[in-house]
Amino acid sequence: MSGGPVRNYNVVLEPSPEGGYVAVVPALPGCYSQGDTVDEALAAAREAIELTIEDMEARGEPIPDASGELIAKVAIG
Repeated sequence: MSGGPVRNYNVVLEPSPEGGYVAVVPALPGCYSQGDTVDEALAAAREAIELTIEDMEARGEPIPDASGELIAKVAIG
């Protein structure tokens, strides 16, 4: 996926009970990966995003734009 538009996607890292992290991409349903460290999880997420987008393009599906996504924390208690 080189030469195309630059797309930015938010990745949520969740600690895995077995260790490491699960990386979830909210703008791309079903797009997730994992890694033993934050860096590994983010690298795996990049690859998962690229593969998901390639698959969507091959099927002629529109590619979601995550530019309007907002990330916020809500404190309770």
